[in-house]
Parts: sequence; structure tokens; C-alpha cells
Amino acid sequence: MQRIAFKMKLKEDQKQAYKDRHDKIWPELKKLLKDNGVSEYSIFLDEETNTLFGYQKVQGSGSSQNLSNVDIVRKWWDYMADIMEVNLDNSPVSIPLEEVFYME
Repeated sequence: MQRIAFKMKLKEDQKQAYKDRHDKIWPELKKLLKDNGVSEYSIFLDEETNTLFGYQKVQGSGSSQNLSNVDIVRKWWDYMADIMEVNLDNSPVSIPLEEVFYME
């Protein structure tokens, strides 16, 4: 099991829209994540900086960050592009974070 963390950026005043969309995450997207080894996935918001912190527990060597070739993922990116900082393909600007401490 690997733990993966990354940060993304939410646009100003989009907290509620982001939360609402994730509260209604598409079942087929959730299934895809689970089928690809993502057993836990949390996203936290630092409201002071609008920085989103994502954390996943993943079985195997992949993560949600490796599913860019799947149509439902690209549709989700398009759906979220108006409220997040994104790349030219509408994927979220996502910066991997290095784990420097872990306590079990």
C-alpha cells in the first residue's frame, strides 16, 4: 500500500461549488478509482491560500493521477475546470508532495 499526497489550487470563492460537486461524485468515477486501487481518498482545503491537499491510499503503483487516458476522468476535469487552476487539457494543476514523516 502506498500513500500519495499532492496539492491543487481552488479558485477564489469556489469552496461550496467544489464541495457540492464532490458530494455528488459520479458513481462511475468512484468505481474507476476503486477498481484502480484507490482505497482511500481525502481532499482538504486551506482556506487561507485556497490550496487543496489531496491524500490517497493506493494498492499497486498507480494513483488517480495516472488515469488521464480514461474518458470519464477527462469529463470530470472539464466539469471542474471553471473552479480550479487547470492545465491546457483541463487536468488540475497537481503538484506531488514528498512524504517527510509517517507514524503508524
